[in-house]
Amino acid sequence: MTRTLLVELLTEELPPKSLEVLSTAFANRLFDLLVQDRLVDGNSRWQSLATPRRLAVVIDAVLSQAPDKPVTISGPPVSAALDKEGKPTPALLGFAKKCGVPVEKLRRARAEKGEVFVCDTVLDGSRLSHALDLHIEDAIRKLPIPKLMRWGSGDAQFVRPVHGLVIMHGTEVLDSDVLGLKGGNNTTLGHRFLTSEPITFVQAQDYEDVLQQNGYVIASFDKRRDRIATSLGDHAATLKAVWFGHANLSPQEAILLSDGERAKVSQLLDEVTALVEWPAIYEGHFDKEFLVVPQECLMLSMMQHQKYFPLLDKTTGKLLNRFLIVSNLETSDPKNIIAGNERVLRARLSDARFFFDQDRKTRLETRVPRLAAVVYHNKLGSQLERVQRIQKCASAIAEKLGANTEHAERAAWLSKADLLTDMVGEFPELQGTMGQYYARHDGEDATVARAIEAHYHPRFAADTLPEDNIGCAVALADKLDTLVGIYGIGLVPTGDKDPFGLRRQALGVLRILSERALPLDLLELLQIAKLTFPPGVLADSVAVDVHGFMLERLRNYLRERGFAQDEVEAVVGQNPTRVDQVIPRLSAVQAFRALPEAQSLASANKRIRNILRKTTVAQTEPDPALLTEKAEKNLYAATSRLLPSVRSLVSSRDYAAALRILAGVRKEVDTFFDEVMVMADEPIVRDNRLALLAQLETLLNQVADISKLATLSSAG
Repeated sequence: MTRTLLVELLTEELPPKSLEVLSTAFANRLFDLLVQDRLVDGNSRWQSLATPRRLAVVIDAVLSQAPDKPVTISGPPVSAALDKEGKPTPALLGFAKKCGVPVEKLRRARAEKGEVFVCDTVLDGSRLSHALDLHIEDAIRKLPIPKLMRWGSGDAQFVRPVHGLVIMHGTEVLDSDVLGLKGGNNTTLGHRFLTSEPITFVQAQDYEDVLQQNGYVIASFDKRRDRIATSLGDHAATLKAVWFGHANLSPQEAILLSDGERAKVSQLLDEVTALVEWPAIYEGHFDKEFLVVPQECLMLSMMQHQKYFPLLDKTTGKLLNRFLIVSNLETSDPKNIIAGNERVLRARLSDARFFFDQDRKTRLETRVPRLAAVVYHNKLGSQLERVQRIQKCASAIAEKLGANTEHAERAAWLSKADLLTDMVGEFPELQGTMGQYYARHDGEDATVARAIEAHYHPRFAADTLPEDNIGCAVALADKLDTLVGIYGIGLVPTGDKDPFGLRRQALGVLRILSERALPLDLLELLQIAKLTFPPGVLADSVAVDVHGFMLERLRNYLRERGFAQDEVEAVVGQNPTRVDQVIPRLSAVQAFRALPEAQSLASANKRIRNILRKTTVAQTEPDPALLTEKAEKNLYAATSRLLPSVRSLVSSRDYAAALRILAGVRKEVDTFFDEVMVMADEPIVRDNRLALLAQLETLLNQVADISKLATLSSAG
């Protein structure tokens, strides 16, 4: 028979930001170990449960003892097991003794290295009561815990002190010896404030229900999170407000919120879920006078410091002077809870207002010279030197885009000034955002102010991009300076280590160039950024090296966009420098591969590539006078006819039409390879045919390397 297994560790408050990860890892590892011991059947499922004070796992269909397992144990080879007279040697006798059987019970079997003696036996199945403690200890050791704690006088270690352990199999309470806790136990503690008596379990499968009904604890992290999200949404709806973590926003409500804001709220929701066992939602207020402070500051203060959920006006998207509190204490009279939270928040918002008022007393432009005292990197100079480099690079990019170079230079000059403000000192996440507010207050041009904020975008994978060319120019200059500078002094990302965020910066550049369709050459931009550094600071090859690094990021980006790996390689494998043309080329490749001629031409191109790789083409152009076979004459005529048209279409960026034209040469290509011997004995004829193939390869690869689309390799 199978029964439900329950394991619960009752702890002191667990780290909220890692609670869900710890819970899942613990349950997953314990389940895998039971599978290895064959103590669960194929239909068994596990559920991880986690609250601030407990990690638990419930696994259904767990056996008390695994079935016996027939095994065959390999022994010595026959050549070493029998002497010249055919009698058992000590090696064979020792093997039989080890197996606990007489020699006569052994049999011969074929193995990779010849015939051996083997023993057929049956291993007793593992007993749950014997194996479980070891498996729990193993699962605990494998948890992703950066720092362990000890408590009491024992040697047990865990992320937090453990004060209770429940292990039940069905209705049976199993003896245990885990983390210094011994003896069978079927009781635990409920909510810290809403219960006073221990909670007793009669059977393991009732754990979650009993804990909720008698202990005021919602054990499931997901259910607790959903309950909080639903309650927050309901409260917001009654106030005609938007809680932007809610999943069911209307399209009109959704446009009020950035992806970054939603990401922050989602993280906050996870964190408060890990802080409460029985969530209750209360509404708090703050004085409207604080709304003069930029709402990003107020929201960050509420969310980051106090774990409150801000509310936005459903119509305007403006911050309301109301917020929602997720409390771990349900009460009919929450006025003291609300008043206490409002009092603490008022102090936080008063600080924010003070910083805002003080910062506006000093113009941004007067802060810039002080950046000379802020070290950017000891090999790359100060933040002021960095600003000067970004300014030069942004101006050059703006000129290429036909944008106002003075605005680009001004935005770049002011871009890092807010790093010296009190508000950014308190909330580093607001760099750029506060720069925009202060620039507007100083009377800077609106385009300049927008660019100061936009130059940090995109800050993460799904973030928005700068909206105008000035913003794009400063954003590109900022990211290129980081890429070229850090990479150029040898601090290249390795494995999962990327302390300067070069992968993120590279993706930002690629997204801006691609999604804003900017007609800029990436390699040229890298060279411009390199020239802003003093001679000798960076490696000479840094522009080419960073271009190669960014192409790897481009491959990942395109695969995430849904393009197939061979399609991506067909385009990116040509080392493009015009990123804005990569996706149009990929779209054309997708359309081309749907044509009936595509696979044949791709295979032919691959065959051509293999032939040319193994030989040296002695001439650059085929000589029509040396063409003797009808098939090669027809191929030459088709190639000569189509090549100008394809080049013209590629020049006008009609990549799909260019690839469609290639379909017209399939017949001549197939006939050529069927009837013509490329590697002829006569050197002049052979070289001429190789030159013809080189011309054909040029034709086929104007848009992409279509040989990458071939599913079958071809002989050369």
